[in-house]
Amino acid sequence: MTEHAVGLIWDAWRTRKKGAGAIAQRQRARLVDMVAYARANSPYYGELYRGLPDRIESADQIPITDKKTLMGRFDEWCTDRAVTLEAAEALVDDPNRIGEWFLGKYTVMTTSGTTGRRGIFLVDDRTMAVVTAMMLRWVGDWLSPSDFLKIIARRGRTAMVMATGGHFASAVAAARLKKRRGKQVEVLSAHMPMTELVARLNRFQPAMLAPYASMAAMLADEQEAGRLGIRPVLLALSAEGLPQEEYGRIARVFNAKVGNSYAASECMFLSSMCREGWLHVNADWAAFEPVDADYRPVAPGEQSHTVLISNLANRVQPILRYDLGDSVLQRPDPCPCGNPLPAIRVQGRSADVLTFRTSSGDVRLPPLALTQRIEAVRGITLFQLAQTAPTTLEMRLQIAPTADTDTVWREAEAGLRKVLAEHGFENVVVERGGKPPEQGRGGKFREVIPLSA
Repeated sequence: MTEHAVGLIWDAWRTRKKGAGAIAQRQRARLVDMVAYARANSPYYGELYRGLPDRIESADQIPITDKKTLMGRFDEWCTDRAVTLEAAEALVDDPNRIGEWFLGKYTVMTTSGTTGRRGIFLVDDRTMAVVTAMMLRWVGDWLSPSDFLKIIARRGRTAMVMATGGHFASAVAAARLKKRRGKQVEVLSAHMPMTELVARLNRFQPAMLAPYASMAAMLADEQEAGRLGIRPVLLALSAEGLPQEEYGRIARVFNAKVGNSYAASECMFLSSMCREGWLHVNADWAAFEPVDADYRPVAPGEQSHTVLISNLANRVQPILRYDLGDSVLQRPDPCPCGNPLPAIRVQGRSADVLTFRTSSGDVRLPPLALTQRIEAVRGITLFQLAQTAPTTLEMRLQIAPTADTDTVWREAEAGLRKVLAEHGFENVVVERGGKPPEQGRGGKFREVIPLSA
């Protein structure tokens, strides 16, 4: 570990210990520095920020950006003039180059393109050091000294279950870790047949397991059924969220600590989960603004339409006041866990809003309105609503082995029909899916898939 990384780890621990005031002070100082660097070194930001005050101390003083705009100005967006979109695309279009350094110093990754636009993101060494610091801060909250000893005794064997074959953030991280630690790391594809995945995990016996959250629920089913027999100390989940009770079930089934994180290629260290089930935003390194559809701030306790983020670490490709597209709910009171970092829950993607046709025109319905009723049904470990026609929803369920399938289906269908009726959509047909929830190309699951997706 470099001296720089050690300093960041110490600063991260000390800043949080000092409380909300110190966190806000760190964020403000880093925002001032990042905005100044971006406008001086990125032609795109130099143009965008022309006419703004010389010193920017608050994110709401700067214009909003998004993936489409930044990708359209890729070469001018990047602060390193040697970076070009043509060269970056040459790397990410070659699956044999996953994990390879770009220009000898940058990590390159792509988004899975669930919103229809592929993003190519470069990460510098400073950002990777911040990722390490935030990860260690989170793991330190979850693991006891005896947990660390158990992991060390098993030589830190780590299994990662994720999308492979693309330059996704998880795949790039896995390739780097595998190269560094060799046989102590097992990288498994999220698209692998479950029988093969179970067999590989049974042979490897990981001390730590890092799957997508949805995959963790599926593996818990296998463990409950007796086909999987592993004893991980920690399950570090990522990507999608799960019904809240699922985290407890996974922890119980594996007799392990279970935590989730919410992040993105645009900001890999954005947040991590506490024992109360809330995601705490690393606000000392990221500015985070829940907003409505018109980009006006929403109060804590109110669901946002989307969220704007500013990555205060990455200098090569500054992400400033960026529309991430996720709907979040920020906790209005202090989290009982004692962590002073802002606490949120992610409610879904704003891009997953459903549109239904009615006699008076098209009406939009946010995913949260539908998914909460399904999440409340016991026995569902994973679900997906796919709009297959303007007035048709297909409900796909994965049900725990110990639950009665027909009973769970009836309860979920009744809950969904009730919420549709409450919104005046009695004409919407609910069909029982004949297949389980489907993974996207990136190996992740979307709870709601609109007709246009």
